[in-house]
Parts: sequence; structure tokens; C-alpha cells
Amino acid sequence: MRKISLLMISILILLTNSYSQSKKEWFPSGLNVQPFAANFLEPRAGFFYLLGEKNIRLDIGTTSDIYKINYERSILTFGADLFTYTRLRSENSFKFPVEAIDYLFGINAAYKIKNRKTAYGFRFRFAHISAHLVDGSYDQANTSWRNGRNPLVYSREFFEIFPFYSIGSLRAYGGITYMFHVVPKEIGKGIYQVGFDYYYRNFPSKIFTPYIGYDFKLQKVGKYSGTNSITGGLKFGKWNKKGFTVSFSYISGKSVQGEYFDLNESYTTLGFSVEL
Repeated sequence: MRKISLLMISILILLTNSYSQSKKEWFPSGLNVQPFAANFLEPRAGFFYLLGEKNIRLDIGTTSDIYKINYERSILTFGADLFTYTRLRSENSFKFPVEAIDYLFGINAAYKIKNRKTAYGFRFRFAHISAHLVDGSYDQANTSWRNGRNPLVYSREFFEIFPFYSIGSLRAYGGITYMFHVVPKEIGKGIYQVGFDYYYRNFPSKIFTPYIGYDFKLQKVGKYSGTNSITGGLKFGKWNKKGFTVSFSYISGKSVQGEYFDLNESYTTLGFSVEL
């Protein structure tokens, strides 16, 4: 991690010195590349009810552009990511024992070229994820872990790059992830994604914007399998800025929680989240 951080700092210094005519800014407002709506590893701060299940997912995550370079027709940014996504179980008396939690932290870079109606570029991320079972997964009465799932070591360090192309508020993207270190060994080192998101800006209401997104992810856990994620809802606030989102999502494929990496799940969520 330290070597990658030093490399990105060196690139930043080189770019800063090489483009004296560019406009530079520390801690700019907003994001150069907005989160991909249906991609799971994106910053969210909210909760998602698994309809028909006794579980809730609680996401607490943020990303921030730290340094921004404005060129004549393009923007280059460097930033950081900090996420947690937690699985809770709903019980009586308003109790929500925590079953599992995953942590992500990393650094990113994004480059975007803008024309009058189109934009294209990429987002690069280098990050670490670790996952853990928590006390809500332990059955004290039977002195055993629930569902036969004992704690395991789950850790991965990875690079990812997501090139994209957008026309207005319609954006298509692809994604390639390479995990140069991953535990357990059953997990393959490559993840391949495609998807899109669309915000309907001509909707009569000026309070919110309807949106929809789809993401397909191909990964190897013993053997290759696909994960489908569909999301749609209402974005309160400007469609490409910070705001509040009410959403329905459908996820089918391998579990998003690292401790359940080999489980197939299929469920629908009702979510309420703030985009920080």
C-alpha cells in the first residue's frame, strides 16, 4: 500500500509540474466521476431492508476528491475511499445484532474529458478489503456460530479500472479488477463488469430525479459465475451531486459479504441512503 501511495504522489507531482497552464485545486467540491448506481462497491451512507428476509444491510461509506487539475477540456482528480458494509439481523424489541462487517479503504484517480453533450474517461482505484464475523453471528445458547459458518480469514488487495462513456445522463461502463493478493484461495484474481445508469432529467418534478441502473459482474469462486444487480429509484437533489436516494434493488449471485463469499443469494432491497 505504501509503495502505491508513493507512486500516486509522484505522478501527482509530475503532472502538477508538467502542466503549468492548468488550474489546480485542493479539496474540490463534488466528484469528478459520480458513483456507478448499480455497482456494489460505491460510497453510500444508508440502510437497505432485505424484503422477505430478517436481515438489513447498513452501508457507511464516503469518497472524496482531494486534488483536482482542470485542463482546457478535461479534469484529473486524486482521492480516497473509506467504506463499511454491514449485515444485521432484525429481532424483536428493535434489536439488530451485527452478523458480519466488511471494511474497504483505498485511493483513487479519475480522468474525464467533457464535450458539449458527451463525456468519457476512467476511474482507477487501489484498495484493501477485509471481512469479519461479529458477535451477532454467535449463538451463545448453543456455544456455536450460526448457520455453520465459522470465522475465516478474508482479505484482498486489488486494482480496478472502470472506463466509461456518457451521453447526457446516460452512462455505460466496463470494469476490470485484478486482485494481486486474495484469501481464501478459491477466489479468482480477476473480476469483469459491465453496466449502465440513467437519470431521467426531464421528469416534471424539480425535487427529485428518477433513475435506473444495471451491473453484471463475472467472477471466479471455485468456478466462474455471474452476479446481477438492478437498481432504480428517486434521487432527491441534483442528479449528479450530493443528495438523498430512495431505491429498490435486486441482487442475485455471490454474497456481497466476504465471510459468506461462497454463498449464492437472491433478494430485493428497499433502501434509503445519503450520498455524501
